[in-house]
Amino acid sequence: MKKFATEIKWGVIFTIAALLWMVFEKGLGWHDENIDKHAIYTNFFAIIAIVIFIIPLREKRNKDLGGKMTWFQGVASGIIISVIVAILSPLSQYLTHEFISPDYFKNAIAYAVENKGMSQENAETFFSFKSYLIQSAFGALGMGTVTSAIVALFLKKK
Repeated sequence: MKKFATEIKWGVIFTIAALLWMVFEKGLGWHDENIDKHAIYTNFFAIIAIVIFIIPLREKRNKDLGGKMTWFQGVASGIIISVIVAILSPLSQYLTHEFISPDYFKNAIAYAVENKGMSQENAETFFSFKSYLIQSAFGALGMGTVTSAIVALFLKKK
């Protein structure tokens, strides 16, 4: 476990940052009265996500690997962080939809049906806890891996 302490720490930090971002989104009304802006503005979290991958990979290189890191070591570290985030994603989704924004699914369904031409059934299927569990877990793995590969290119050091 000590070997992966950096990755575990930053996986938890990433999850906390994502939860804080949900509080931010809710506070700006992107989950209710300004839900029409949600699909665009939620993407700004990518900036935070990239920074949260840069910091731990730099920490891994400088503290755990003696200042040297291959691209593969960087990617592997980033993937481990992504796996931690994916493992924590059910808890994160539960906290988001139970406490931070309990009306999000209802509001998103209504908006999608009224403004995006989605059928009620499709909207209910897409904007559901089960769907978001799957999306968050696979999103963490996919986007985390891609981000890790790119960040590791810049942080590798011989």
